[in-house]
Amino acid sequence: MASESSFDIVSRVDAQELDNALNQARREIENRFDFKNSKTSIECDGKIITIISDDELKMKNVVDIVQSKAMKRGIDIRALDLGKVDGAALGTVRLVITLRSGIPKDKSKAVTEKIKSLGFKVNTQYQDDQVRVSAKSKDDLQKVISALTAWDFELPLQFTNFR
Repeated sequence: MASESSFDIVSRVDAQELDNALNQARREIENRFDFKNSKTSIECDGKIITIISDDELKMKNVVDIVQSKAMKRGIDIRALDLGKVDGAALGTVRLVITLRSGIPKDKSKAVTEKIKSLGFKVNTQYQDDQVRVSAKSKDDLQKVISALTAWDFELPLQFTNFR
């Protein structure tokens, strides 16, 4: 009897790569002439990135730098949920970027419906902000992964624990 194989569909940001991307962004800002004597800062607590800058134009430039450094480090920028620019102390502006982590229940329904529409003999189960897909055939699981990579669920998906 063949044992059942499975994998998990998750949505998370690699914390080390994010830290590297933010450090690269900070270095670039320090070295750019248009940011000389600027009050620009980038802070991250693991769930939220807070950017403070002098004005909206500089803020837009900082966001572009952060996004480009993140993409170069393999971070899908759909995981960065940009808030709106607000006024902050001393005439500066602040932007809070929330890191999307986990698959929300409504998105997990869309993912499982897409998987079921493929017609493979697989089972899906939502647990702890991730979706587990299991089947007797590893081929079916690989077909599910390749089909899911072609669809856009407005959040980055990774496939882990393939066994």
